[in-house]
Amino acid sequence: MTETPNPNIIDADTLTGEMRPIRRAVLALGSNLGERMTALQGAVNAIADTPDVWVTGVSPVYETEPVDCPEDAKSYLNAVVTVDTTLAATRLMDRALAIEDAFERERSEIKNAPRTLDVDLIVVGDRRSDEPALRLPHPRASERAFVLQPWFDLEPDAEFPELGPVALLLEKADSSGVTRRDDLTLEIQ
Repeated sequence: MTETPNPNIIDADTLTGEMRPIRRAVLALGSNLGERMTALQGAVNAIADTPDVWVTGVSPVYETEPVDCPEDAKSYLNAVVTVDTTLAATRLMDRALAIEDAFERERSEIKNAPRTLDVDLIVVGDRRSDEPALRLPHPRASERAFVLQPWFDLEPDAEFPELGPVALLLEKADSSGVTRRDDLTLEIQ
């Protein structure tokens, strides 16, 4: 069966003749409320189902002690997903927020409040942004072992923009309370 393009949809790239570059992006996933593993797998599935996004890797799952969270916060499950994408960083951020909303993420005034799902953009190619709604690279990821360790597992030679090798940043980060859970596996579907 041959698909006929919808004549009512105009692709901006068709109008300009510009090619959209493929960028490598790193997304960090976390959950410490509800069915944590179900939320992480659902996030991986939703990312993989996103048009113009191709999942290239999913890290092992780590159980981590909460960092800078309220006293009663439970431990997190964390993972990192690497993707290639032609989406603009703002569109990828919109998708990350939509995925969080789909898993009933409640936003709170309390800093680092417990959450059913957190999907953070860590890097999107060489894109830089200091906008309140989109900060790239992620401002605290370079100090957090729960991001660096799973990213290192996927890409041992990864570089954090302007800060250097992820391996060196990981050596400096406090990795106490970060435990690999080999009994838990996320799959690309």
